[in-house]
Amino acid sequence: MLVFDHVGKTYPNGVHALENFSARVKPGEIVAIIGGSGCGKSTLLRAISGLDRATTGSVTLDTISITAPNEKVGIIFQEPRLLPWLSVADNIGFGLGHLPSAERQRRITRALSRVGLSDKASAWPRELSGGQAQRVAIARALVPSPEVLLLDEPFSALDAFTRADLQDHLLDLWADTKPTLVLVTHDVDEAVVLADRVVVMRPRPGRLFEEVKVDLTRPRDRASPAFEAVKHQVLASLDRSLDRGLRRPVDDFLTAGEGI
Repeated sequence: MLVFDHVGKTYPNGVHALENFSARVKPGEIVAIIGGSGCGKSTLLRAISGLDRATTGSVTLDTISITAPNEKVGIIFQEPRLLPWLSVADNIGFGLGHLPSAERQRRITRALSRVGLSDKASAWPRELSGGQAQRVAIARALVPSPEVLLLDEPFSALDAFTRADLQDHLLDLWADTKPTLVLVTHDVDEAVVLADRVVVMRPRPGRLFEEVKVDLTRPRDRASPAFEAVKHQVLASLDRSLDRGLRRPVDDFLTAGEGI
């Protein structure tokens, strides 16, 4: 269980990035975080990854306090960040050096097959398209079987067709071990395609505004009326989150002593 307990973050320059964020993410759950600029999305990811420590409150994973990078937590960035001096296969296997050679090779071969790049095992990163490089990054992040995988707008630099393709590849790889996924995105379609819950943030400082449950079976039909209904719900919540005069829906829970 990934737990945020009244997490707040104020940077040394005085920027109040995050305030009183509390949430629980169940093992294997996919949660998308979405909101306007300045709502603390990336700050939350940095707190989960251990790259940045919260000023107030705590982040825990299975009762372990996250205050520094942890081997149980992986991350995928907007850029693939492949190591240019390693082949595609060696990039994927970079975090598997502790395993016996045969097991390491088995995992690499399976991952390459799952992302459709078996023929690129010996290629160099510079020989890949943007979409192919990000597929390698996804495979590299998932083959060590992390408990939690963080995704910081991993597909935002890609065209719509490639994004949809990579979303499917991500879910295919996720299905193997079902790690907890926490995804930051500006794309409402992407959030509804991938997530079990969409967490809508309110900006300046970043606070939890509302959550939208996505009770749709996978694979999800982007053209279905049910998909459009959930998408409309998220868009409406986003629109309300930018109105500073509104009471947050989550306040009703917090006033009653409930958590999200």
